[in-house]
Amino acid sequence: MAQSAPYKRVLLKVSGECFCRSGESGLSMAEIGVLVDQIKAVTEQGVELAIVCGGGNILRGKQFADVSRGIKQPTAHYMGMLATVINGLALQDALESVDVPTRLQSSIPMDSVAEPFIRRRCDRHLEKGRVVILAAGTGRPFVTTDTAAALGAREIEADVVLKATKVDGVYSEDPLKNPHAVLYSEISYADVLSQNLKVMDVTAIHHCQEAEIPIVVFNYQKPGNIARAVAGERIGTRVLPATQISSNA
Repeated sequence: MAQSAPYKRVLLKVSGECFCRSGESGLSMAEIGVLVDQIKAVTEQGVELAIVCGGGNILRGKQFADVSRGIKQPTAHYMGMLATVINGLALQDALESVDVPTRLQSSIPMDSVAEPFIRRRCDRHLEKGRVVILAAGTGRPFVTTDTAAALGAREIEADVVLKATKVDGVYSEDPLKNPHAVLYSEISYADVLSQNLKVMDVTAIHHCQEAEIPIVVFNYQKPGNIARAVAGERIGTRVLPATQISSNA
């Protein structure tokens, strides 16, 4: 029997790194399969799931703008947004190959491959049990996909933002540089901002803080962790209002 979940509607943020092998770029269907298996298990719990894709496995707009000659920053950011659509298409077909119904919505109009993002239409798809993949960021340059995820969560009134990463959660310092870095089980939005912790970008944190949407940062590569996060199990790090932080966190 499927485990019940405390969250009815979830916004899952997956970075571009989730679409390729560690240290590589491009697309790896084996890596995408790791995501697909876990997403399918979540949908079997009856959770309404929207997914925001990053595109760093193909191109990061900001970084590309910094190193390229002759390409303006807005153009580089649009190129990065198009990379997220490529990832969204791959994820859509992979999910539908295992009988998970999906819709791909893009913030940049491209009717041949994706629906436009319309909030009411997105709501209806979610209510019907379809996984909605939200691609192309916000459709405007100079905005990260983290912020697109936070804004999307506010628009669709998600109960939580799950940030799937390849690390176990939020640390006090980079654990690769300091083996004594502390892994937080819970931390407030304010502390994330004051300590300049690299959870999500500052704008994304502010949006979640304003709407009091919890963020769960966790390692999706451990089998079943997405379903555990949806079920409210204490994995990774939860970012919450200060008033909700438990005394033993």
